[in-house]
Amino acid sequence: MPDTVSPAALALLYDFEQGPDGGFAPTPYRDSAGVLTIGWGHVVPPGVNFGGPLDTDEADLLLRADMATAEAAVRRFVTAPLTQSMFDALVCFIFNLGVANFSGSSLLFQLNQRHYTMAANEFPRWNKARNPRTGKKEPLAGLTRRRAAERALFLQDGIPNQQS
Repeated sequence: MPDTVSPAALALLYDFEQGPDGGFAPTPYRDSAGVLTIGWGHVVPPGVNFGGPLDTDEADLLLRADMATAEAAVRRFVTAPLTQSMFDALVCFIFNLGVANFSGSSLLFQLNQRHYTMAANEFPRWNKARNPRTGKKEPLAGLTRRRAAERALFLQDGIPNQQS
């Protein structure tokens, strides 16, 4: 299993984790699900105040720390062999959805059964977010595009050799 993400994962995150004005968000904003966010998709914990706008270096440090958490989750929960592109896609997925959602997901279950295609087919199911106005989970176009990109990245290198 790879130890760290490749530039492909970083590129995907930079593409999908943009602020309301494009690029990184130097100041906190509410994302489409109403979550307070800053930088490159970093969730602002309750009670945390950044004390001023972030610069790109600070935003990148937060991104790297969040990615490290997602990388650790892949190493902890995935028992099946992974290609680099599979590892990258899973890190991006976890970055967006969180470790808890991943750890109990049917995507992880299928993957650990080495049902790679079935695992890949789970990505599109995760295209919904809670609408802060209605309280209901609704499909979002941005999440639909993101899941398609993660799925494509997951399958990019093909299926690993399954012989142990």
